Amino acid sequence: MDNNYLLHKYLNDEASAQEIIELKASSEYAAYVKIADASMGFEVPAHDSEANLDGIFSKIETQPKRKINWKIRGLKIAALLVALLASYIFINNLDTTITTEIAQQELITLPNNSEVQLNANSSLTYNKNNWKNNRSIALDGEAYFKVTKGQSFQVTTSQGTVTVLGTEFNVFARDNIFHIECFEGLVEVAFKEGLLQLPAGNKIQIENGRISLNETTVKLAPSWIYEESSFSDVSLATVLNEIENQYDVKVIYSEEEGTRRFSGTFTHNDIDIALKSICTPLRLQFVKKGNEVTIYDQNSR
Repeated sequence: MDNNYLLHKYLNDEASAQEIIELKASSEYAAYVKIADASMGFEVPAHDSEANLDGIFSKIETQPKRKINWKIRGLKIAALLVALLASYIFINNLDTTITTEIAQQELITLPNNSEVQLNANSSLTYNKNNWKNNRSIALDGEAYFKVTKGQSFQVTTSQGTVTVLGTEFNVFARDNIFHIECFEGLVEVAFKEGLLQLPAGNKIQIENGRISLNETTVKLAPSWIYEESSFSDVSLATVLNEIENQYDVKVIYSEEEGTRRFSGTFTHNDIDIALKSICTPLRLQFVKKGNEVTIYDQNSR
């Protein structure tokens, strides 16, 4: 029988007399006896749970107690509230800006459900979060407004301000030209030289701060939303600038040619037809090279 097994039985007082004789006869027995004698001297250290617990509590009681500085805590809470208030004010005063690229149009719905259609190369800025208290829109370029009835706001440009109440109108504000066309309702126009009201079916053009055109219109909407730009007695420079807004080109012309006056339209769908619509009435020529267009008077060459 295996000696390890015999030893196990022997240590547990389960070995028979014959098995004990066999174990003592083995060569490993002497080593087993030494191990057994040594293990008899081992003692488990005494453990007093109650004394240990008392010692822990006594150490806790001797630790210095921290005093809460309520003044400092109050200042921290106040600083947190100020930061939260500042964040709220910042968010409420954060403006929304929509910008269009060349040949791009964008339809925007305002918080009062009024609609704004933004023409190419234009930008519109307003405060969406604070609309009830600040109904003001900053416009650079051209936009067509369809205002929800009973809702009012202002459109501000570098040339003047348009105040509206339940109406449809178009605002063109580029360089020195400020053109407003009212299709429905009534708008009030404030500019450098004064204040006037523009009823439906009328349009006004302000150039360099002065009225250059004030007449009726039979249109029901601006022509540019139908892919066509329309002008009444404006400088050629203004028209060619609009060509650059609708087509990805750079137009080159002389200062003298830029002062010529133009009335008419051009399409947004074909640049050759558009340039002919502008140049032919003024007896001008044009040459295209890549994305560059040169306008010139053939008689001056």
